[in-house]
Order: sequence, then structure tokens, then C-alpha cells
Amino acid sequence: MATHCWDSELDLSWISRVQVNQATVLRRAEQIQARRSVKKEWQAAWFLKAVTCIDLSTVLGMTHFLMFNGSVTKPNIQSSKTSLKALSMHDKGITTAAVCVYSAQVCNAVKVLKAAGCSFPEASMAAGFPAGQTHLKTRVEEIRTAVEDVATEIDVVIKRTLVLTGQWEALYD
Repeated sequence: MATHCWDSELDLSWISRVQVNQATVLRRAEQIQARRSVKKEWQAAWFLKAVTCIDLSTVLGMTHFLMFNGSVTKPNIQSSKTSLKALSMHDKGITTAAVCVYSAQVCNAVKVLKAAGCSFPEASMAAGFPAGQTHLKTRVEEIRTAVEDVATEIDVVIKRTLVLTGQWEALYD
């Protein structure tokens, strides 16, 4: 097992003890789907919780500053404010989880959000989004740059090939 600078060893022993009863999982999933939807104040509560779990994302191949400016600030911020006001929750500090952009767009996103008077956290996709198929040195530099650009959250992409081939120690390293 590799030891790292944070003095933590990779421990995969717990994985071998995981057991899943597929029949029970499938039966429970069917039960959940068959239930009636939540109503009244519970519906509003779940809506508010969902808002805090959602990232507004502009991670398309054609994303650029003007697209980000129009697609995120105008409809999404206005919609969010309107919905929260209707629930009398507009002054409770509830926001979407983050606005997620490519690492090269972090500075622009921070400027646009600030100009819109919006307190959404700013997330950056980093380390070779979407598949992580870049050199480690490049991935680390991309993370470092996102930190310097004031991203409040950095979503680090792992190398999928390591997961798909079960190379857990290589992934950890």
C-alpha cells in the first residue's frame, strides 16, 4: 500500500466485505416509485433541498463567456429568486449548490455572478474533464489554477480507465 504526504494509507479491505442483495434493492426501488408524490409543505421542503443539491452547469464544448453570461445569470438567477420569493424563502440564504464551469471560465463566472449580485458558489471542473485522460502534471496544474482563480469548489475528474479496470491503488496514487 502506498503512503502519501497526508499520511493516509489506501485500505481496500472494506470493499471485500460489501454485500448487496439485488432482489431487495430492486423491490425497494419499485416501492419508492409506486408511492404518491409529496404534497403541501413537504413538497416545498423537498424542492428547497433539491435546489441546494443542483449545480447550474455550462460545461458544453462550445461554452464561452457570452454564453455563460446569458445562460446562467438571466434565466436561472431570476427563476431562482422568483421561486424563493413565492415560498417566502428569498432571504434565507438558499442557493443552488454551485455554478459549474470549465476551469478556464472560473474568472469570468466569478465576475458575472458578482455583477449579478448573486452568491452562488463557483465550481470548476478540473483534471481533464470529462474523462481525466491527461497527464498527472497537467491535471494538478489545472487544479492549482482553479484555486488561484477563486473557485469555491473544484470537481476533480478521475481517470475512468483506472476505475473500469479495477486499478484502485493507481487511482489512489
